[in-house]
Amino acid sequence: MELFDTATVLTRVLTSGVVMSIEKSDRELPGLERLLAKRTGRSRAVLLNSRTGAIHAALAGQGIGHGDSVALPDVDAETSAFLAWLGVTVTSYDGPAAYDHIALDPANADRLGELAAGATAPALVVDLTGLGFGPAAAVLTDDPNLWARAERLKIFGAYDLRTMWTQEEADADLVPGVQFNYRLSPLVAACARMALTQAARPAATSGAKQS
Repeated sequence: MELFDTATVLTRVLTSGVVMSIEKSDRELPGLERLLAKRTGRSRAVLLNSRTGAIHAALAGQGIGHGDSVALPDVDAETSAFLAWLGVTVTSYDGPAAYDHIALDPANADRLGELAAGATAPALVVDLTGLGFGPAAAVLTDDPNLWARAERLKIFGAYDLRTMWTQEEADADLVPGVQFNYRLSPLVAACARMALTQAARPAATSGAKQS
């Protein structure tokens, strides 16, 4: 985005007074969720503050954890180290993959729908960090149970926001053994949404037509 656009978005969020993801009146996080779901053709989105957080959520959403193994193609050293920390072993890839992965940047942000169309795994991890506004990622899925478990992995995810005011569990079966501070900032969400929106717009033409 242009610096003017970035400043406009940040000013809008800051003047709203809603800068934390636990505010009920926040509009930026739901707005980015809707945009990503629409662009990828998935029905549900989970926003997280890092690529590794999204990978964790994609696996936890499928009940994959310590002591389990997964099939993944082309795993880089950073991901391998993180999976080892989780206690998850990567096996020889023979499909189907546990999740598909897309890393967005200004050069391919306009092709998100095209890239997502080729994904077949139950969970799609979309890394938004390359857009330039800080670590950010999302998990997209059509599986409501995967979405619910992935959300519950986050401190103050969707299920926590429903229950934090009443102190009553909405679904005892979803209570995790541990939660992580994977919450995404509304400020980052707002900038990422603007970058994705602008990337999808056709380039404006200028100058007079020549005969």
